[in-house]
Amino acid sequence: MSLRAFHVAFIVASIVLSLVVTAWGVREFLNEGSTSALVIGIAALGSGIAMVIYGARFFRKLQELA
Repeated sequence: MSLRAFHVAFIVASIVLSLVVTAWGVREFLNEGSTSALVIGIAALGSGIAMVIYGARFFRKLQELA
C-alpha cells in the first residue's frame, strides 16, 4: 500500500469515526441528558467537517500531481 493510499484510507476512517462519535454524543445527550457528551459530539462533528474539507483539498492535490 502506497503512502498516498494509506493517507486516503486514514482520512476516510477518521471521518467515519468522527461521525460515530457525533452520533454517540447526541444519542447520549438525548437519553441521559449528559451535557459533556453533547459537547464531545459537537466537537467530533466539527472535527469531521474539518477532515472532509482537508480530504477534498488533498484529493485535488493528488489529481494535480498525477
